[in-house]
Amino acid sequence: NRHRRNMNNYEKPIVYFDMDNVLVDFQSGLDKIPADVKAEYECDAKGKPHYTIYLLTGNIIMGYFKEATKAGMSSLVDNSRIITMINVPKYLFLFSKNVSALFNFGLTLIVLFFYCLIEKDLPITPKYLLLIFPIVCLMVMNLGFGMILSAFYVFFRDMKYLYDIFLTLLTYMSAIFWYIDAIPTKFQPLFKLNPVYDIITYCRTLIIDGRIPSTGDHILCLGFALVFFVTGAVMYKAFNRKFVYYF
Repeated sequence: NRHRRNMNNYEKPIVYFDMDNVLVDFQSGLDKIPADVKAEYECDAKGKPHYTIYLLTGNIIMGYFKEATKAGMSSLVDNSRIITMINVPKYLFLFSKNVSALFNFGLTLIVLFFYCLIEKDLPITPKYLLLIFPIVCLMVMNLGFGMILSAFYVFFRDMKYLYDIFLTLLTYMSAIFWYIDAIPTKFQPLFKLNPVYDIITYCRTLIIDGRIPSTGDHILCLGFALVFFVTGAVMYKAFNRKFVYYF
């Protein structure tokens, strides 16, 4: 007991990096760079058409993925008391979290379409209806990803900290605020292994370029969605009876 009290009084040093504040304060850091150095290394985003739409499209899709998967990860643990008392399908809790995230995503889509209306030389065409396809794929993938994460989270509670790091890396690897042209051509196909990047690219092709994505893009989006969903469903079925012992 004395040893336990001593351990409780001991304050552990914690190193914490708030990446949101880093991104918010990034502009203030840029302002301190000399003008000649900034001109030499500055990214030529102004030379790209519709950069605002480009940035907003990637940001809201990544935001939907983050919200749905993070909420889905804790869906079982947050409702553990209900699950242990009542025999209900466990996927219903995950599904409710995803519906909430989908509703918020729909609100941000309204903002995106508003910017498309006021953007010059960016007409809204009937091709926008094809956005239903990547959105459905993303929704299915989020459900599958959430099932995988929530199953692991029941057994490994520290996983949420590792997942935050993963999301930060995924954000930078999804070309949300920078262009894929900055990467050497031989490495660009590797980004196709990122399912979020594939969905973002699909939407940007429809909205900004005004053309229908290729058959390969359709196969990638649908393939990743089905792979994650089937994997998550298999894990739920395999660990269904073991969850209650770890709540």
